[in-house]
Amino acid sequence: MHVLLDDDRGGLRMRRLWPWQRVLASCRAARLDHELAAGASPEANASLAARAAWLTSSQVRRDLAASLRGILAAAGEPVAAVWPRSPIGPARTPRVPVRRARINRSAALLAEVSSRLLQPGPVPAHGVAMVSQLLADGTGPLYREASREDLRVLAEQAARALTW
Repeated sequence: MHVLLDDDRGGLRMRRLWPWQRVLASCRAARLDHELAAGASPEANASLAARAAWLTSSQVRRDLAASLRGILAAAGEPVAAVWPRSPIGPARTPRVPVRRARINRSAALLAEVSSRLLQPGPVPAHGVAMVSQLLADGTGPLYREASREDLRVLAEQAARALTW
């Protein structure tokens, strides 16, 4: 795999990405996602380039879109369907509880983000990293009522960041 990296003269150069660099990027995924979501250039170094290439792959984008659709579906289900009861006692839900009211208020934006992830062609790594962070942040507005972040604002930012 080859990536474009910044050179010392303000241009870009093609460079081979070694397998160990992809493994290192995978180990540092959360930090690299944070940097990309904050606007770091994927061409800044090999780790960012490797992570950006992985994030923007068709399969990862499909997986993220499917996760968003799953969250939208879970937020729209009756409580009994999300947390079923068992004759032998309360059953554990196989899903992480989501903040249904927040998600329902932002449903149209989250659906738009999902659609943009599924569009053919390239998308900015910045936007995909924002979606990845939103889904992975267990203390964020998707999962915690106490989160001070506004889900609607985050979804709007991600939708804007997924367009060129």
